[in-house]
Amino acid sequence: MSQLTLKEGEFLVKLARRSIEYFMVTGKKLFENVDNEKLSQPRGLFVSLKTEKGELRGCIGYPFPTLPLWQAVADSAVGAAFRDPRFKPLTSTELNEVKVEVSVLTEPEEIKGERKELPGKIEIGKHGLIVEKGDFRGLLLPEVAMAWNWTAKQFLDQACRKANLLETSWLEQRTKVSKFQAQVFEEEKPKGHIIEK
Repeated sequence: MSQLTLKEGEFLVKLARRSIEYFMVTGKKLFENVDNEKLSQPRGLFVSLKTEKGELRGCIGYPFPTLPLWQAVADSAVGAAFRDPRFKPLTSTELNEVKVEVSVLTEPEEIKGERKELPGKIEIGKHGLIVEKGDFRGLLLPEVAMAWNWTAKQFLDQACRKANLLETSWLEQRTKVSKFQAQVFEEEKPKGHIIEK
């Protein structure tokens, strides 16, 4: 998967904010004509909304490449603002106080090998995790392990918890563990300058 330029990342972050604003006013999803091949390819991604202090205020996305990138951003932005079950729907006042962040994901790659050796195949700060077993699935972005200062083993345990599984489920052969990387673009402050993290 090719990396996005800062200009393309800026477009996605601004699109995410515009999508939320448009939905607040019209109750409809924003549709734009995007004439950019990279932004039209299906990619996994997440849109996160954070307070100026860095606290999460909503996060929704597509772990796997199912929609064109720009469309997945527009949909996920509305989801993060209004459909994240952990939070109340965002108000227009709050929208001016949250930073928008877009994480564009690489294709998840299953981690194979001896189960006890899995932690050694995960690089904290570089890899995010997806844990799947039956109907249960949990995903944690790379920055989560950094924020909590977790070891690779703790990261695996917490990904299992996110999937509503026992923390040690990653040791079971029936549990699929995949890793991915993320290219992250965010506003430095609400409605502010956009940077790549």
